[in-house]
Amino acid sequence: MARKDETKTARYRTLWISDVHLGTPGCKAEHLVDFLKHTECENLYLVGDIIDGWKLRSSWFWPQEHTNVVRKILTKSKRGTKVYYVTGNHDEFLRKFVGFGLAIGNIRIVNEHVHTTADGRRLLITHGDAFDVITRYHRWIALVGDFAYELTMQANDHLNRLRRVFGMRYWSLSAFAKKSVKNAVNIVSEFEQSVAHECRRRGLDGVVCGHIHHAEIRDIDGVQYLNSGDWVESCTALAEDFNGRIEVLRWVQIDHLHESPKVTPLKRPAAKKAA
Repeated sequence: MARKDETKTARYRTLWISDVHLGTPGCKAEHLVDFLKHTECENLYLVGDIIDGWKLRSSWFWPQEHTNVVRKILTKSKRGTKVYYVTGNHDEFLRKFVGFGLAIGNIRIVNEHVHTTADGRRLLITHGDAFDVITRYHRWIALVGDFAYELTMQANDHLNRLRRVFGMRYWSLSAFAKKSVKNAVNIVSEFEQSVAHECRRRGLDGVVCGHIHHAEIRDIDGVQYLNSGDWVESCTALAEDFNGRIEVLRWVQIDHLHESPKVTPLKRPAAKKAA
């Protein structure tokens, strides 16, 4: 479990967060504000679905905590952090601005980016929806699936309140569905293989993405696959230290009944200049 120290700030070369879904009740904005408060970085990648335009089009939901997330990001940018907003499918409304090279101070809006780590690896940064056949070719199914996911999350909240009454551990209904439904497992596997194939095609060393709400670092046929997870269920991020080492950070401990991403405890590396 990545634990914060109330008196210290962890400093990293790069942080990646994705799938925050600001504008939805499921967003764990208060935890993200706390994470941003206790971390500093030279580069901050917002890897898509930060703002949920799909949900905001149908109904408006924007409490103060969601504004606080935006303010924290703007503050980091003002203090010198380079912020890359990588568009996703839920915030696709921003893609029409990418062609204009829109930049606000240290904030750039891009569809994808190539990041070079401190140890020289070149990583493709993309949300990942372009490699999801459902989102790309069957939009109506994606919209129905998004609605079903929202209902599942609501049911998940009620179920775990009841489990807590009986002293039982947290159990993720959505994680169970993803792991148990054969078609869902196949779609995730195809997504990961497609992203890795694109990296190999471009001669890149790896990829950082989001989209499927499952934080992970693993090798896929010689390509390093890194997923930053989400801030709806897992409250996870990816972090690069000043030597180029990347790890998964989990800011809030949620004990899943099923296997969770490997989590390295939050370390506080000495402030060193990047080479």
